[in-house]
Amino acid sequence: MAVREIFTEKAPRPIAPYSQATQAGDFLFISGCLGLCPTLGVIKNSSVREEVTRALDNLENIVFAAGTTLSNVVKVNIFVRDLSVIAEVNEIYQARFSPPFPARTAVAVSGLPLDARIEIEAIALLGQA
Repeated sequence: MAVREIFTEKAPRPIAPYSQATQAGDFLFISGCLGLCPTLGVIKNSSVREEVTRALDNLENIVFAAGTTLSNVVKVNIFVRDLSVIAEVNEIYQARFSPPFPARTAVAVSGLPLDARIEIEAIALLGQA
């Protein structure tokens, strides 16, 4: 099975040796998305809400670049530095995803790249209606 890299200018360039996403068969594996500005490559958000929204924008742009939508996301992993913000994360997340919601894990971590407060990775199905 061939693996194909997915890349879009509408999401930040990788900050280390990884792809924004890779396609393997009918699966799309999206790397962890931070709340980075795609053009500047920095987190310029003043609130958790803005950072979560930008991270989901980046994830959605990568999914679109692969030719699918968030409705085909089947698994999401969310990493936060502080679980006290999870209610706010859930509010924003619920506005972006529709039932049936993807399977999901949310865990607190001691640190994230570029001092981010949140990182979101996902797996999606391709070729679905």
